[in-house]
Amino acid sequence: MNRMFNVIVITLALIIAYSVYFFYFGNPNNFEDPATKKKPKKGSVVGAIYTGGPIVGILMSLIIISITFVFERTFSINKAKGRGDISVFVKNVLDKLAKGDFDDALKECDKQRGSLANILRAGIERFVQVENDPNFPVEKKLTEVQRAIDEATNLETPLLEKNLVILSTIASVSVLFGLLGTTIGMIRAFAAFGETGTVDATQLAIGISEALYNTAGGLAAAIISIIFFNYFTTKVDNYLYMIDEAILNVTQIFTLRLKQ
Repeated sequence: MNRMFNVIVITLALIIAYSVYFFYFGNPNNFEDPATKKKPKKGSVVGAIYTGGPIVGILMSLIIISITFVFERTFSINKAKGRGDISVFVKNVLDKLAKGDFDDALKECDKQRGSLANILRAGIERFVQVENDPNFPVEKKLTEVQRAIDEATNLETPLLEKNLVILSTIASVSVLFGLLGTTIGMIRAFAAFGETGTVDATQLAIGISEALYNTAGGLAAAIISIIFFNYFTTKVDNYLYMIDEAILNVTQIFTLRLKQ
């Protein structure tokens, strides 16, 4: 499902970017020479961007993909945190566990939802199952609880970190595409000198325009991706730290209860 979503986003981004590139930026009304589309009208920014070449479409699609996954990660991480304040939720669960109110602790988890609530619920439910089982010694009971917590953690953690690799990839790839467009633009600019032996102002302007707009597009996509990759990575790391701390406190309560 996740892979299909990514394919759909990338496909739609390419379609949208190149539709805008060819039909809006490349509208003949934006050029003094509608047939060749090499001379943008004075003051026509979109026409000037069109002269940046087809790589502009790729860079636009990378920007769209990056922005899409920024919204996707924002929604997913907020959903993973649950409905209420995490610190209050953890405190309530720990207080109820310390009193032995396991049902109320599970109700808190159901009310909160999110990754941490799912992990704690798995540990609490397993503890309730093995606490009074005479077939399990104390150490075995703690091991079973830890195993349930680890399994739940292994299921929840990838959901927090997924698609971050896409943002980091775009941050690198967009710069390379921008550099490629810049290189091609400069080749065209210098080729204007070699064809006739004189400076062809039109070809020179087209080449430099292609170089600059591709550079700008590559940097824009990279800046967006890098900023939000670091932002989301920090949020996920902080959340994982809170999960580890909550798990430690819960297991300590279970350990004290079993050894009383």
